[in-house]
Amino acid sequence: MATEKHDTPVHELAGGWITERKGTPVPLFLKLTYIGFCLFGLYYLFAWYKGETGHASRGALVTLFNQTSQVPGMGWIIFLAAVLGLYVIGLFWYVFAAKEEEGEE
Repeated sequence: MATEKHDTPVHELAGGWITERKGTPVPLFLKLTYIGFCLFGLYYLFAWYKGETGHASRGALVTLFNQTSQVPGMGWIIFLAAVLGLYVIGLFWYVFAAKEEEGEE
C-alpha cells in the first residue's frame, strides 16, 4: 500500500482505537443502517412484546413465564414506541438535515 499524504488532521476516538479524518462525510449506507435498526426496533416492540410464544422449543416456556409474570400493559408499549419514534425522527433530522460545524470536535 502506498503511503498517502493528507493535509487534514486525524481525529482519534476511544483512546486511539478509532481514527477518522476531520471533514470526512458519513456514508449514506451507514446513515440508513442506523435508521433501519431503529425502525426494526419499533417493529420488534409490537411484534414480540409478549415474547416468541409460537417458537417450537421455547414457546411453551415463554407462555408459562407470561402466565406467572405481568405482561407490560399497552400504555407502556405505546410510551416506549413514542420514545423510540421520537429517537428515529431525531436521528433522521440529525443525519439528513443537520450540517456539521467547522470547529466541531
